[in-house]
Amino acid sequence: MPVRPAPHVTVILDRREVEALLSPQLCMEAVEDALRCAALGEVPPSGILGMNALHGSFHVKAGLLAAGGTYFAAKVNANFAHNPARFGLPTIQGAVLLFDAGDGRLLAIMDSMALTARRTGAATAIAARHLARSTCSTLLICGCGEQAPEQLRAVLSMRSPARVLAFDTDPDTARAFASTAQSVQGVHISPVDDLRSAMPASDIVITCTSATSAFVTPELVRPGTFIAAVGADHEDKQEIAPELMARAKVVTDSTQQAARIGELHHAIAAGAMTEGDVHAELGEMLAGLRSGRVGDEEVTIFDSTGLGLQDVAAAIAVYRRALEKGRGAGVALG
Repeated sequence: MPVRPAPHVTVILDRREVEALLSPQLCMEAVEDALRCAALGEVPPSGILGMNALHGSFHVKAGLLAAGGTYFAAKVNANFAHNPARFGLPTIQGAVLLFDAGDGRLLAIMDSMALTARRTGAATAIAARHLARSTCSTLLICGCGEQAPEQLRAVLSMRSPARVLAFDTDPDTARAFASTAQSVQGVHISPVDDLRSAMPASDIVITCTSATSAFVTPELVRPGTFIAAVGADHEDKQEIAPELMARAKVVTDSTQQAARIGELHHAIAAGAMTEGDVHAELGEMLAGLRSGRVGDEEVTIFDSTGLGLQDVAAAIAVYRRALEKGRGAGVALG
């Protein structure tokens, strides 16, 4: 008779465990390696699926990566913008499933919120290193929700602005973020109510909102500004005016995906750009295939849609660290 194998144990990790295991530096190293592999053609393109619900939306992002073994991860996230006000729930909720791509074993199930925020921040940090001017007097955060703390941490790891401004359509949210982030990051943060005066005064602008129409327009952006456009991860979301995209040096995390769901999608729909007008993908700069910023007057935009490849890279890092430290609950599902 064939010998029945011992049941495989799947590791379960909650949000606090993911936050503790995935340091910003570890996440950035994992994301850098994955993006470089993608640029060199060593991994298949990430997959994405989106579906709308009555009061929100769901998306699935998937990726496969060879990193000391071959892994596949699928992240399922729900995005319900009215959750905080209506139910006291987070806007984004979800989970990442990490598999061994050699034999199909489900290795881990982990909360996606911390992982998503941290890998998105890692991409912004990498982009800032290549696309922001070396000196920065003012950093502006637009959108002070769940993504904002990681975005701030990411930029501060690469640049040292003299002041930080925080804007949100809800002024109370901006004030709360400024107070909390100031104590954590040790920098002075000023909440602002007037975006039309704050944006022209800023060298780096991070947009991490749920906006569905552009609010970053050419007349608000001064020469030399670096913009990390983080909010548009769905075809209905938009932060950057197409005419500004057309005038800027645009770098994407994935041009194919950005053309489907990112700011590039809106610029193409408006007839302002084609995929061929994109300067580079972020991984191409990491691999030395394309240049970053070449002049202080360039306006540079990072169209960050979030890749399944980033998720699998971060999930591998979390899983390995969990095994090293004996963290997470073990469940035999098979």
